[in-house]
Amino acid sequence: MRIFALYLRTLLTVLAVVFSLTLYAEVDNLRCEYMKNPVGVDAVHPRLSWTLPELKGKIRVIISEDSLAISEFRYGRTSDRSGHIRVYDLAPATQEFSVTGMKLEPARRYYWRVFAGKHGSAVASFVTNLPLGSARWITDGNDVAYRPLALYRHTVNVAKPVREAFITIASAGLHEIMLNGAKVGDHCLDPMFTRFDRRVLSVMHDVTGLLREGCNVVTVELGNGWYNHQSTAVWFFHEASWRNRPRFAANLLIRYMDGTEENVVTDASWQTAESSTVFSSIYTAEHYDARIVRSESSWHSVKEVDSPTRIVSSQVMHPIRRTAVFRADKIDRLSDTLAVYHFPKNMAGVTRLRVRGPRGAVVRLKHGEMLYADGRVNLGNIDYHYRPTDDSDPFQTDIVTLSGGDDEFAARFGYKGFQYVEVSSSVPLELTAESLVAEEMHSDVPRTGYWHSSSEYLNKLLEATENSYLCNLFGYPTDCPQREKNGWTADAYLALETGMAYYDVVTIYEKWMADFRDEQRPDGTLSCIVPTDKWGYDWANGVDWTSATVIIPWQIYCWYGDRQILERHYDCMDRYVRHIETVAKENLTDWGLGDWIPVKTKSDLCYTTSVYYYVDAVIMSKIARLLGKSGDAAHYSRLADDIRSAINLRFLNPENGLYAGGTQTELSMALYWDVVPDEFRAKTASRLNERVVADGFHLDVGVHGCKALLGALSDNGYADTAYKVVCQKTYPSWGYWISRGATTLHENWKTDVIIDNSLNHIMFGEVGAWLFKSLAGITPDETVPGFRLVNLRPYFPSGLDSLNVSRETSYGRLETSWKRDGGVIIYTVNVPAAMTAKLLLPDGRRYIIRGESKTFKIKSK
Repeated sequence: MRIFALYLRTLLTVLAVVFSLTLYAEVDNLRCEYMKNPVGVDAVHPRLSWTLPELKGKIRVIISEDSLAISEFRYGRTSDRSGHIRVYDLAPATQEFSVTGMKLEPARRYYWRVFAGKHGSAVASFVTNLPLGSARWITDGNDVAYRPLALYRHTVNVAKPVREAFITIASAGLHEIMLNGAKVGDHCLDPMFTRFDRRVLSVMHDVTGLLREGCNVVTVELGNGWYNHQSTAVWFFHEASWRNRPRFAANLLIRYMDGTEENVVTDASWQTAESSTVFSSIYTAEHYDARIVRSESSWHSVKEVDSPTRIVSSQVMHPIRRTAVFRADKIDRLSDTLAVYHFPKNMAGVTRLRVRGPRGAVVRLKHGEMLYADGRVNLGNIDYHYRPTDDSDPFQTDIVTLSGGDDEFAARFGYKGFQYVEVSSSVPLELTAESLVAEEMHSDVPRTGYWHSSSEYLNKLLEATENSYLCNLFGYPTDCPQREKNGWTADAYLALETGMAYYDVVTIYEKWMADFRDEQRPDGTLSCIVPTDKWGYDWANGVDWTSATVIIPWQIYCWYGDRQILERHYDCMDRYVRHIETVAKENLTDWGLGDWIPVKTKSDLCYTTSVYYYVDAVIMSKIARLLGKSGDAAHYSRLADDIRSAINLRFLNPENGLYAGGTQTELSMALYWDVVPDEFRAKTASRLNERVVADGFHLDVGVHGCKALLGALSDNGYADTAYKVVCQKTYPSWGYWISRGATTLHENWKTDVIIDNSLNHIMFGEVGAWLFKSLAGITPDETVPGFRLVNLRPYFPSGLDSLNVSRETSYGRLETSWKRDGGVIIYTVNVPAAMTAKLLLPDGRRYIIRGESKTFKIKSK
């Protein structure tokens, strides 16, 4: 009877949840720690947030372990009949709340709802983290040089009905879990890359639906990932201090219908055997031998080992997933053993091979971005930094040995950047379009921004920009998905606003800022790539690169309105900027890499790095004031004033408004980052415009000038010039890439550079943010962040007939659109009730808009 009652209660819960989904629609997008119904939450005070498009009075949040009670709960109550519901009353229009005054038990599912006045939301949930408990770390006992991967298994006998079951796994190296032959979850490349000797991430899954009464087999396969980097390159990860044979610990919790529980943990009773994956490198490729079949005699005992890390924390972030599948547009059969597959775009991910051939036949899949004149794949632009010790580990080339039957292979412990794949075989094979498909992969962040114009070119440019952004999001922001896969710090903050304009990316950067804290040395210095082991502390880690540690948290606060990242990261930022003070001389510094990859003109190193020093001080003064650190706020405010004065004293020519040598980068950085004194702003802006016009509306910038140029022009009366630069089709320009068929952004403005020129880089990606911030004219206001207050300053360039832009926010969807109708621009804006928009039209008219849709007519130029 007890089991029947539990089944009935479960059925009623499902029906109640379905009913609530259909009844309540005013409050939606309920998230915990920025995730929908996450599993594995280890925050002591989890953040709950929701979208509230209308003002409905007092906000009430209710939380309970009882799903049925919370589904039946109505607004007017103060408690439920069982007394298990916690009720929190919040101020009107509140969009977020941290759970306090409630002790959350581990591995428990909590349900919650939000009421805005009498209007309620559907039921959401989160599951608290299941710790590893008594689980031991295990491995197969081989050393770091041993190439074949290891499988692990354990048998679990389930003798009675299961109510729920969860598994938590932490691994040094990558893992995939199978339960009764089915993959657990849809994640790829778990866990995310960290500095393993300081922090390893655990991943928790709900496996209730995969368990069955009787015998169950849990299987785990470990890949090397960044933990045991067997390939060699210039960044020395093969010499990492943490490097070892991959290992893992796991805890499977089973809760039965009769109320009892059982924990199955990793220990010496588990077994191990060799995998059919005979080599795995996240940097190069995988080698797979389909002939390997395991018998019972293949399995032997595991080895218990010490934990590789001091800290294991739960991975609560948007995971890497396979997000799309592409067939080849074209297949070139160069011979009966050689074919080249052309895919529709440059991407990050893997390919899936389905083929039948003689036993022992070898197939090689070489992935690249370029072709030789003879049609074969050319890796010359992306293998420059590879330092192979022999020819057994070719770059971006999977090697598959066939079984003699129908074989299928897709790499599971790595990814590549590619548009072309060269398939070569030791014997002739029958290959079709279905024999090889491309599977796109990246951190599966939700889309929040939508942008579409009447210009096919601009749409393609944004698509290429977004593509490069996502191709470089793999649990941390990378520079490129093929040659390096490194977390270059400047590349990330240069493109951050592009990411935030169109995607919900906060979980990725919160995790990455924790990596910064792991990597920071006692004196405050940081590496130019994060995570790292030792490379990057002595070169390229100057102010203009590692200022990411200050700029990124502040920009996230401005776009999301969440102070927690500032509170968590304050000590890291403070120690970093105070270290710069110790190396700066007379409030200036030349500690930096400079304006990387400029077109032709080189900007002054001391000037560009000192500007970022100033930016850091300004941001720190704002953060310190926001967090109530008045002493620090005063210190950083004075420091910012001193740096600004020093820059202007040394580099500003008051006669002509030029900075340093008057390059596009130098002038635009002064304007964009507010270095220019007010009395010189118009003059400096005029000089910048003259310089760009003289350059034929072409770019002459590196990465830092690229970040600043368009905004500096648009914000200072020269939006037409910025627009002409964006629409330029000849070298050097973004349009030059697009006109030559690019589907991603490049590392170099030139396209004929072969060596060391990735065709999938995001460091020149500010153009995507400019399309949103300046062309569409949408920017959050830092004084009331997170889009509670938004500035609208639309721009209507000649030659563009229409533009439609929207963004999902915590206050609902903000929408703007315009189109030409004869000599009139018809501009419409829809602002949710809980949001305030300050609108400035090009003709000088100003409006405050709240909770309404308004249409304006503006005379066209």
